[in-house]
Amino acid sequence: QRGEAFVRLEPALVEAINAYLLVRTEIEPADLAFIFGSRHGIERFCDEAARLWHERYFPHVLVSGGVTPGDDRSEASILRALLIERGVDKNAIFIEERATNTGENVLFSMPVIEENLGLANVRSLIAIGKFCTSRRYVMTLERHWPEVRKMLYPIHYHGVAQERWMEDEELCTRILGEWKRIEPYFQKGFIAEVDLPGVEFRPGGST
Repeated sequence: QRGEAFVRLEPALVEAINAYLLVRTEIEPADLAFIFGSRHGIERFCDEAARLWHERYFPHVLVSGGVTPGDDRSEASILRALLIERGVDKNAIFIEERATNTGENVLFSMPVIEENLGLANVRSLIAIGKFCTSRRYVMTLERHWPEVRKMLYPIHYHGVAQERWMEDEELCTRILGEWKRIEPYFQKGFIAEVDLPGVEFRPGGST
């Protein structure tokens, strides 16, 4: 059975990963949505981001993501087109098309935000990205942009319930890999610890 080996993870490890890594926060209206690009689950990404825009959770959207193998279009341009199809005002969307990793997502996007909005005018943002990388998005933002208030809206697009991630081989592999990256990334200065108010210490929620 698919993922059978993965359900044998030590319960303490599963609990630690749920509590620390697979988090989300309460969200409230912010100045900006910061979408970390993805090749996977992009329809779900755009459904959720467009819904939040229409519900006035943010007036502006920054989408970051460069070209990936097998496609000559950037992740950012693909997501932008899908957002526009869902009724998001094209003038509300800014894109960054060079980033190839999470650190570059933030570093390369900050000049785009400065040019279009002014960093000083962005006091709060909602980070939108993959469920399995939840906390690292905010920790990367904290490393490079500590001044802004950060909220987190993770997107889950896998075919298994979030709380059963350890039973899906692909998702389990991704999450365990993410767990192992945290300490080295701290040591290399790629991320900074962040206190997330309103965190739900479980991989559940509405996403």
